[in-house]
Amino acid sequence: MSAPKLDPIDHRILAELQADGRMTNVELSRRVGISAPPCLRRVRALEEIGLIRGYHAELNARELGLEVQVYAMVGLSSQAEADLSAFEELARSWPLVRECHMLNGEIDFILKCVAPDLPTFQTFLTEELTAAPKVASVKTSLVIRCAKNEPIVPFEALEKRGKG
Repeated sequence: MSAPKLDPIDHRILAELQADGRMTNVELSRRVGISAPPCLRRVRALEEIGLIRGYHAELNARELGLEVQVYAMVGLSSQAEADLSAFEELARSWPLVRECHMLNGEIDFILKCVAPDLPTFQTFLTEELTAAPKVASVKTSLVIRCAKNEPIVPFEALEKRGKG
């Protein structure tokens, strides 16, 4: 699938909304240099083609009591598509799992998990994750601290490649 053709105004709209998804359409239109009605039409078009998937507040999980963050590397005993899909579906159902990525290489999936404390995570690990069908191995790493967390698209990298 090729990237949609975006002009510089579309890029500015996306960059501004990444920085502050709560701004009004009037403020957004002022920042990108067009009037409000065409700005709103562009935002809706970007939403319709799936470039803008939603809006959310970034919460501080630790301050809310989710003190423990763990990455779990999961190996399955089978890499048949049905088994991979079944594990993905199961991972989506676990509230402690915040991200699930299928990888190639020595492990099949990496899960980003959060929990209020180590005993809660340990219970999840032993009673749900390692007990899940086709799970052959689980290796975990506890996050000590986060050095960088940038959940945004780096437009600079796209511009250097001549995309968009």
